[in-house]
Amino acid sequence: MAQFYFSQTSVTQEFHAPLSLFELHQQIREELELAFPDSYWVVAEISQVTPDRRKGHCYLNLVDKGDNPRGAIQAQARATIWSSRFQMLGRYFEEKTGQPLKAGLKILFQAQVRFHELYGLSLDIVNIDANYTIGDLARQRQETLKRLEAEGLLTANKELEMPLVPQRLAIVSSATAAGYQDFIHQLEHNSYGYTFDTRLFPATVQGNEAPASIVKAMDLIARYSHLFDAVVIIRGGGSQTDLGCFDDYKVAAAIGNSPLPVITGIGHERDESISDLVAHTRQKTPTAVANYLLEKALAFETEVEGLFDSIYMFAGQQLRLTADKLERQSLKIANLTSNFLQENREQLEHFSKSLLLKPKNFLHNQKLLLSDKEQLIRANTKELLHLRGKELSHLTVCVEGIGQRWLHMKEQDLNKLVHCIETEAKDKHKRSQLSFVKCSDRLQYSAQKKLSADSHRLELLEMRIQANDPEKLLLRGYTLTLLNGRIIKHMGQVKEGDVIETRLQDGRVHSLVVNTDKDE
Repeated sequence: MAQFYFSQTSVTQEFHAPLSLFELHQQIREELELAFPDSYWVVAEISQVTPDRRKGHCYLNLVDKGDNPRGAIQAQARATIWSSRFQMLGRYFEEKTGQPLKAGLKILFQAQVRFHELYGLSLDIVNIDANYTIGDLARQRQETLKRLEAEGLLTANKELEMPLVPQRLAIVSSATAAGYQDFIHQLEHNSYGYTFDTRLFPATVQGNEAPASIVKAMDLIARYSHLFDAVVIIRGGGSQTDLGCFDDYKVAAAIGNSPLPVITGIGHERDESISDLVAHTRQKTPTAVANYLLEKALAFETEVEGLFDSIYMFAGQQLRLTADKLERQSLKIANLTSNFLQENREQLEHFSKSLLLKPKNFLHNQKLLLSDKEQLIRANTKELLHLRGKELSHLTVCVEGIGQRWLHMKEQDLNKLVHCIETEAKDKHKRSQLSFVKCSDRLQYSAQKKLSADSHRLELLEMRIQANDPEKLLLRGYTLTLLNGRIIKHMGQVKEGDVIETRLQDGRVHSLVVNTDKDE
């Protein structure tokens, strides 16, 4: 036989009306507002940043990995920087740290705890301490350098031998970057006439996707390293924000593991990136890299010309010995040539006269042929223009129809959006009314409670004052002794000859002080 067991909790809950989810969340929000009334300074790592381009807000996902070496997440939360503060905080943070708020950065921020019935728990960020992030970035840079040094990658690329004339170049850059265009123009239009075989491996050179893109390009170059002499990594000038990807460990490790010497021209002079420190050769700009390659080619050419000069000096001596023999042979050849030309001059004149008539006939035939071609082309052109006009008219009708349908769809979407906004506004107004009523009841209850407590205190004070009233003391048999209208409290206030007044319940007595005795 089946048996059923009911806990005490379930039995108790049967006698209470259940809460709706909205009511439960309202209670949670109210309790959190009471428990966390102030703002708090918090340290966390940014895992995701989503700026709202249209409204100007910035939404962040924050995580705390603690000291776990595996990087396991111990806590996470959503945070918001509203548009009114994000414009100021975002610009201030970028100016101080040299890079924007992005994933992977640790920040120290001041936030208020918020709970929304629909969206749950979140943090409203009101301030950010950029100095904390600057220190954390410097620590990360030192840790990256130490890791590269421990793995032997800090100097690995510098130990490779650079070719005397690196002409087969694998380039890592963005195809649309101005620095890449300047580099190619400098190589192709050099005044020495040198030629270079360049191959672009496109990569993103700024933003969060840049490190993975550069590493992918470097891996592809390594697979075909036998086709190149060196690798060139270039990027035009930009802010320190745009160049942060070149401090990434993965990019530096890819350079250190490269089988070819790497030349960097990252386009900034203020600081050296970690990629600059790992590369074989560092130049300040893409144009400087091109000049470096041209200078190496010029130095090699100068050295080769010196070798040729010494060879020419030796060969000159040998040529002078055979000059006499050549001169005698040249005279004999000149005589034979003169006789040959004389014999063939008459024959050439005969051929030239016969050729004068042939070009005239050829030109006449070509004119007739061109005239026929011209008429044919004009006829075909008119027919083609007529067909294209019909096609254009048909396309115009189609575009108008598509445009009207698109506008109708957008109008429907707009109406839906307006309806959603109105519904949300009504819900928000209703929630605000409920919250106002609850706060009003709470305020009224608190005021009544305060008034009741103050009234009770006043009654107690009144009773104490009435209990100490001098008139009542006189009724109980006590007397008051005064000198010159002041109550006498101790013997030092009177002396012999003074006239004192004693007040009784039903009258006054005046006395003359004969003598005074103090109690021992």
